Amino acid sequence: MTVLTENAVLAQESPQAGEFAALYAIAQILGAQSGQREILAQVLEVLEVRLGMTRGTIMLLSLDGTELVIEAAKDAPSAPEDARYRRGEGVTGRVLQTGQPAIVPRISQEPQFCDRIYRRRETPEVEMSFICVPVTLDSEVVGTLSVDIPHDENRRLEDEQRILSIVSAMISHDVKLRRLAKLEREAVEAENLQLRSDLGEDFRPENLIGNSRAMRSVYQRIHQVAATDSTVLIRGESGTGKELVAAALHYASPRSRHPFIKVNCAALNEGLLESELFGHEKGAFTGALYARVGRIEQACGGTLFLDEIGDFSPVIQVKLLRVIQEREFERVGSSQTQKVDVRILTATNRDLEDAVAAGTFRQDLYYRINVFPIHLPPLRKRKDDIPVLAEHFAAKYAHRMKKPIRRISTEAIHMMFAYHWPGNVRELENCIEHAVLLSKDGTLRGGDLPSTLQTPDAGDALPSGSLRSRVALLERDVISDSLNRCGGNLSAAARELGITPRMVRYKMKNLGLGYQRPDKHSA
Repeated sequence: MTVLTENAVLAQESPQAGEFAALYAIAQILGAQSGQREILAQVLEVLEVRLGMTRGTIMLLSLDGTELVIEAAKDAPSAPEDARYRRGEGVTGRVLQTGQPAIVPRISQEPQFCDRIYRRRETPEVEMSFICVPVTLDSEVVGTLSVDIPHDENRRLEDEQRILSIVSAMISHDVKLRRLAKLEREAVEAENLQLRSDLGEDFRPENLIGNSRAMRSVYQRIHQVAATDSTVLIRGESGTGKELVAAALHYASPRSRHPFIKVNCAALNEGLLESELFGHEKGAFTGALYARVGRIEQACGGTLFLDEIGDFSPVIQVKLLRVIQEREFERVGSSQTQKVDVRILTATNRDLEDAVAAGTFRQDLYYRINVFPIHLPPLRKRKDDIPVLAEHFAAKYAHRMKKPIRRISTEAIHMMFAYHWPGNVRELENCIEHAVLLSKDGTLRGGDLPSTLQTPDAGDALPSGSLRSRVALLERDVISDSLNRCGGNLSAAARELGITPRMVRYKMKNLGLGYQRPDKHSA
């Protein structure tokens, strides 16, 4: 290290010169812009090389402030699980508790020395002394700095402790500056988030596509409830993407590292659904040859998504109500009550209000699941999103089928705008898969779409929607056609359109236009 060699001569002149050189080197290190752990490791290196202080260890308080954990350690073995100290525990814990330095002249003769990090007693060696000083921040002890020194009756350990206290003060100043910088960054980030929220900027989950006003409202609802444990009811027609919203809620929540368990309630009869949800004991019914863990149990710590909850039978509704209210249940064939920590998300395409009025759906369960409803709009009410959805599905199936799909024709886009989409986004995906399969020249044309979209006036239909969406569609088609004529050459397309290549790239990004240059070897 350069810092160590620059003052090597000074270190050899006298002990005091060596100390000054070490402090100067540490000051230079702390002035660097590296990460905290890297800098602290370099500080410990200086203490060993300059001053002969080995096994240097810097410990800082954990996030909850209950114990010291290793931040940097010189030549430490892989730290065992108990390599941490609570207040008053051992010599290091006593320094944390009292805020006073500790000097141990002989480690072997100190009964309170815990030796958790280096395991010195497992490898007997020459007698060592031990010094530990507090790292203090604004009169509060936030950590410790400790070292080993070869035992020497003539060595003044008080002088060594004084040097370590100076180094500790330098470290605490660096820790303070880094904490202040972190707090400032967090404050700026929080302010930016608040400004974005005040301006109505959307928070779009990565697995959801679309920027229409209706979808921005959905994204905002997801953002508002994702971090909580509130029960959410996702409503919308079949094929609108309710499962994707449930996944977005789970993966944006604190439970994201735990299981996300999905159950399609409409796919199972009452007996199977009860066993699927709650599990069963061996011999609970004919065919129960072994005990089975239910989906509720599997989702413990995470999220349980119940799709098509409107199809639940009255018996299952009663049992589910108990899970939501009390977070407890029994397996089929068992009388033992089990507690479960799970967040419940539900979805339905049914009119639950009518079901409650008709007596087929329990009113108390309805109020329990309808804490925070999210309504997914049908595709016919978010037609502005059709082009970007179509592009996404085209790229997906082009990759899967290994076909070079470069664009979707204006005629095909108009046909999609003219269609009423009873099957919503799922139907659009199937139509694009059909078109990719039939496409021959890298362009999805109207004739490649399924027969359900082949109406007499579909090709000439104008897309409905706002003026902005119509202009965007026109720009998209003009740029796409120009790129196709120019073989994907951005500069040539820009010259043809009379704008700069930068403007072409900007518009392609905003319009969701993922153009690919034609493959010269395909044809």
